[in-house]
Amino acid sequence: MKVLVIGSGGREHAIAWKLSLSKKIDKLFCAPGNPGTQEMCENVQIAVDDIDNLVKFAKENQIDLTVIGPEYPLTLGIVDEFKKEGLRVFGPTKAAAQIEGSKSFSKEIMDAAGVPTAKYKSVSNKSDLEKVLAELGSPIVIKNDGLAAGKGVFVCLNDQ
Repeated sequence: MKVLVIGSGGREHAIAWKLSLSKKIDKLFCAPGNPGTQEMCENVQIAVDDIDNLVKFAKENQIDLTVIGPEYPLTLGIVDEFKKEGLRVFGPTKAAAQIEGSKSFSKEIMDAAGVPTAKYKSVSNKSDLEKVLAELGSPIVIKNDGLAAGKGVFVCLNDQ
């Protein structure tokens, strides 16, 4: 079995390492991979958001399964494109990846499903933010709505 792991971080390294232990896998590729994945995979220099070339690589190399690690290509619809081409892929569709890609979307889903979650307000400009600060007070947590590589959260202890 030939497997392609898409990503370049520690998560993808861990996935590739575990897959490399399987006797069912004959060939393991990582795109783009990292120095750690190079120990167990053939790293392929294709960016995670270069979906057309990733699909092309999977088809040309007769990849049996592709595993997507990072959230970013998932939110771009990489799984949808692989499936459209008849390729086996592990990961959520673009629509399903919204729950990770948009904090406001995930909050709306939790509210609709009755899942307990912290109080929230969605704002898109400074004026609306100031109104929410006046309404809720501080401390307050401000989160970027989209993907921010773990850097999109700010804990504000006061309104300054």
